[in-house]
Amino acid sequence: MSYTLAIFCFLLELTVGLVCLTVLLSFTMAWYERANSDPEVITRRFTSRGIFLSIWLMLQESCSLLTTLLLRPLGWGNPKTTFLEASEQPPIILLHGLFQNRSCLYWLQYRLKGAGFKNVMAINTPPWRDMETLTEILIRKIDEVRVAHKVDKVCLVGHSMGGMIARNYVQLRGGAPRVACCITLGSPHSGSKLAPFALSQLGKSLLPGTAFLQQINAAPKPAEGRMVSIYTRHDNIVLPATNARLAVADENIELDGMGHNSLLFHPKAIQAIIDQLTGTLHADTQTDVTPDQ
Repeated sequence: MSYTLAIFCFLLELTVGLVCLTVLLSFTMAWYERANSDPEVITRRFTSRGIFLSIWLMLQESCSLLTTLLLRPLGWGNPKTTFLEASEQPPIILLHGLFQNRSCLYWLQYRLKGAGFKNVMAINTPPWRDMETLTEILIRKIDEVRVAHKVDKVCLVGHSMGGMIARNYVQLRGGAPRVACCITLGSPHSGSKLAPFALSQLGKSLLPGTAFLQQINAAPKPAEGRMVSIYTRHDNIVLPATNARLAVADENIELDGMGHNSLLFHPKAIQAIIDQLTGTLHADTQTDVTPDQ
């Protein structure tokens, strides 16, 4: 028993060490990118506020990334399409980022349900597939949800790569009439300079200036549905962080004090999502009301 415990402790320590190293390296590259575009960042690096912020960002991001890794086994497989409650609200489908699975969205799913959104589900989009195949997975799930619950539209919330899949569906694959709201969370709309480290076809498609990004960013905003980008100015994966801004969005919401994976857990980020979904549902309700004659 002691031997097994020793192996477990070693693996846990190794995982924590690798997570911390990964976060440190990513924030170092993010700081380097910011310093080159804003030299004022260099003068603030050794101030007490700058040191505290750096430690706080890395601590939050390390805990967030480690949490997603520990939750990963719970996210294998896809959920059933049928929800627990009947509701007139548009169902909400959550999409995870590259090399994650739906388990990383459990806290967000829990918070959304606690905020009164009855039907919230997260689906898996395997990282070894290409963008169009993953979009097909989303299309099938949306069709299943619409048929099962007799609804016209859904809301999409996508973190990182998940946001790009949602955009592909809405802007390039004709999905706009079936989406009431598309919210992206830390998505690399103009690519990321860290994309080469992804070592996958999906990663290659998110290099700044790729044909995919040129095509999707040239597409106009659909006439139907609301598009929102929520991102953090301290993103350590989307480099530069301003690449998470969406030119055609109805609203770009910039947050601070959190890294890329922390967007999935930070109260400010989750509240921003809740506010946008609430506003969308309220607008839909107002539209559906027939004025008195």
